[in-house]
Amino acid sequence: MNNLMTSIKRFLSNKNTVTIIGVLICILVLYVGYNFRIKQAIQPIRVPYANQVIQPRTLITEDMISYTEVPPSYLKGKYIASSSLIIGKYSNYNTIIPEGSLFYSDAVINERDLPDSAFTNIPTGYTVYNFPVTMTTTYGNSMYPGNYINLYFKAVDDTGKIIFGKLISNIEILDVKDSSGRHVFENTGEARTPAFIIFAVPEDVHLLIRKAMYLTKVSAELIPVPNTEVITEEDTVEVSSATIKEFVLSKTQLLNEDLLSASTDTE
Repeated sequence: MNNLMTSIKRFLSNKNTVTIIGVLICILVLYVGYNFRIKQAIQPIRVPYANQVIQPRTLITEDMISYTEVPPSYLKGKYIASSSLIIGKYSNYNTIIPEGSLFYSDAVINERDLPDSAFTNIPTGYTVYNFPVTMTTTYGNSMYPGNYINLYFKAVDDTGKIIFGKLISNIEILDVKDSSGRHVFENTGEARTPAFIIFAVPEDVHLLIRKAMYLTKVSAELIPVPNTEVITEEDTVEVSSATIKEFVLSKTQLLNEDLLSASTDTE
């Protein structure tokens, strides 16, 4: 027994022996790792796919999804491996998902991320309005959907004084579009210039804004301001919202619908 132990110690103390053992261990590790990777690459995994053509802006339901097994080595791109990340979401506005296609992360989005999704829940009695803006009046394109604004009105009254005040408060911006009707903050690499901020207001407020816009064709200004900002105008008399509203209504009481429509043809 002692002779056996002595022989083993001599064997292990030999530098060549240690080197050989180290090399064999490395080969074994590489072999096991290689076989593991090969198995992972060829072992099929279960993935969802579209069992029908899914048009853009479509709510994806469970019946639109089937499953197949595919070797991972065949899977390319940012595919979605779990149906729980697909069901209840929408196909992107610019994407048709073909029948038989896997689902990819850029083709499936949340409803809130759809352009114009804000317009699907407008309360009854509210009207959508396209309010004209510029890069300057949007504070360098810093008015975003979900922000709130106040509309200020500035005009010369009958006494020659320049009056200034808040006409409408706390209007939520639903969208911002450029002159071609494209979403300014859409996820593209293209810089777009704001031409309209879009919001929805009760019909009486909508009519009031249209009348105020008519007066801007003459000698008045309607100014959007973030509701976090407080502004003042030099050489003006600041008046209440009620006074501004009364002024607008008094100057437009004889206007008919045709004139108002002509003055708001940007809608």
